[in-house]
Amino acid sequence: MATNLSKQNIYEKASQFSAHWTPKIIGELNGQHVKLAKLFGEFGWHSHQDEDELFLVLKGQVIIQLRNNQNGDIVLNEGDMFIIPRGVEHNPKADNGECTVLLFEPASTINTGDQRNDKTKLELERI
Repeated sequence: MATNLSKQNIYEKASQFSAHWTPKIIGELNGQHVKLAKLFGEFGWHSHQDEDELFLVLKGQVIIQLRNNQNGDIVLNEGDMFIIPRGVEHNPKADNGECTVLLFEPASTINTGDQRNDKTKLELERI
């Protein structure tokens, strides 16, 4: 049974924080987290062995580099989405200013995947 029957505005939620590379949980469904994140600069190469990861750009632009992708980088502009399959090594970059994305991924997903560094967030804030 649903416990939260109120609507949310993702742009209002995004205005509540400014930290880059620090995803915030805004919803849950079927074992998945819906997250907002603000990106700026380069994140770093990593992969998620057991989880697919959906990026939907709300504002700005993010470039998704894929290791050994012969078709080049994936450039996502506002309104674009891309699903990174599990196990694919990738590196998100927001080189053209701040980018706001909606992420949809299993609740078990750690933002830095198989890497641990200063951007790793094991406990995510709910807003």
